Amino acid sequence: MIARLLLCLAALGLAAPATPQAVPTPAPAPAPKAAQSSPPPVLVARVVARYPHDTRAFTEGLIWRDGALYESIGYEGQSEVRRVRLTDGKVIARAVIPANQFGEGLAGWKDQLISLTWHDGIAHRWNARTLKEVGQSRYTGEGWGLASDATGLILGDGSPTLRFLDPVSFAERRRITVHMPDGQQVDQVNELEMVDGVLLANVWQTPFILRINPKDGLVTAIVDLRSVVAEVKVTNRDAVLNGIAYDPVGKRLFITGKLWPTVFEVQLVPR
Repeated sequence: MIARLLLCLAALGLAAPATPQAVPTPAPAPAPKAAQSSPPPVLVARVVARYPHDTRAFTEGLIWRDGALYESIGYEGQSEVRRVRLTDGKVIARAVIPANQFGEGLAGWKDQLISLTWHDGIAHRWNARTLKEVGQSRYTGEGWGLASDATGLILGDGSPTLRFLDPVSFAERRRITVHMPDGQQVDQVNELEMVDGVLLANVWQTPFILRINPKDGLVTAIVDLRSVVAEVKVTNRDAVLNGIAYDPVGKRLFITGKLWPTVFEVQLVPR
């Protein structure tokens, strides 16, 4: 439960944010029994650069591909997938998601982009170059975060469970449970991004990102982004941290949030 994360943060000397309301989710697989229960280390973000971001963009997914940011935008009637120029935040191409659907997580696979929907169980497939829709896939449960690795897709539904899916059929290959070193599970796991072989995931309505071992779901570090959130100075309660993208060639990590005015390029360093 997220309450366990907040207790862990308090033990590490971090002020606990308000606990969001629980979201009903499928029962996750049991977490493996941990050999030790020392809290994970804390990392902080050193801001390297700042770039403009559309303050009307309710960011649900963010990736870096072919020299640009790609962003999935939420809200019914406003959901779309965008190609965004990093330097000035200009939208240079967009694909509109049906008005009755709420766009969610985004990932790339070969020549496609794949975007989730919150309640509809529909994953839209887009040609990455043209942003024309080329197909759809179905999945069960809610769609929150989506990422890809060398073998397939990783889907989160807001619970502690992350499902590893075949990128073509969407068949489940395996699943992991996100858990602290003492075995306690963490829910509200949202936006996902694979970074040099490990998963980063933000925890909904908190200024923290988890570093997760994709083999077993163990949280190996907590990233404290309170200083970045404080700089944004948003007043809308929905304008939360939500957007992680990684440029594997330039080794650049980008973060943003829903309705934020800025995309931050950051480096993660020990506290």
